[in-house]
Amino acid sequence: MWKGETEMLSRTANSLYWIGRNIERAENTARLISVTSHLQLDLPKGIRQGWKSIVNILGNIEAFDKLGIENDERQIMKFLISDLNDPGSILSSLHMARESARTVRDVLPREAWEEINTLYQAAKADAQKGYWPKNRHAYLQQIVRGAQTVTGILSGSMLQDETYQFVRLGRNLERADMTTRIIDVRSADLVPSAEHDLTPFENIQWMSVLKSLTGYQMYRRSVLEPVRRRDVLEFLFKERRFPRAVLHCLGEIEGCTQTLKRNAQVIASIQAVVHAIEAVDPGALSQTELHVLIDELQFGLAGIDEAVRQTYFA
Repeated sequence: MWKGETEMLSRTANSLYWIGRNIERAENTARLISVTSHLQLDLPKGIRQGWKSIVNILGNIEAFDKLGIENDERQIMKFLISDLNDPGSILSSLHMARESARTVRDVLPREAWEEINTLYQAAKADAQKGYWPKNRHAYLQQIVRGAQTVTGILSGSMLQDETYQFVRLGRNLERADMTTRIIDVRSADLVPSAEHDLTPFENIQWMSVLKSLTGYQMYRRSVLEPVRRRDVLEFLFKERRFPRAVLHCLGEIEGCTQTLKRNAQVIASIQAVVHAIEAVDPGALSQTELHVLIDELQFGLAGIDEAVRQTYFA
């Protein structure tokens, strides 16, 4: 294979990888805002989750602080939904997915390109609806359903060759990263001082963690116990049958990588993270120990991303 062709394939793989990541990121952000909005209504007036916790989960706190935004709901919604200076906002994620898709239209189903473009245009045109509680749920559902439609078209229409594996790889790495972020920030915010006292509020709060990851019903099917910290952590880290559990995502990433050439470095980085999870009982960890574990896992996920970049995109 001559050099120019190799460079072209690297660019294509990189674009497909970021289509997977950015579509997933837009969906995750929409879900997180929606669940937090409902949680605010469920908790008593004296107990409120600050909207800034979402910014923390998404890792955009530095950009947020530079803007000097107060803890004002409308301004935070504007930052999370439509601020193009925030790379994690819904509109930024969809814009980047659209630009990536535009450069690889020759390997994408036409319907996928059209759906990504339509989703971006609708998200942009209707962004202000998401700023206000009255119309927010409908707007966010539009984003979630649009993202799921794109995912469905890609999985149901693309050749299941190397090109599609990069889409899957990006999607599942983004999912694993988001799951660890939600657990880290939400568990720190929500766990009461009497950790083993199952209060009604604790139940509501841990339900919101599961709902942020669309996992509440599947948790009830799998665990068959009330919602408790220990069981939720075990489920979200280790339940390989649940698509947003960390071990499931890592299994999907490894499955993608097995079909690619020159995969030794990437597989080694995946297995290191898998072993770190399998070696612990997450539900038995204190909050400090849990935070240390998640730092280790996020470092490991960054290592997988770097291995993918160096192996296939450099």
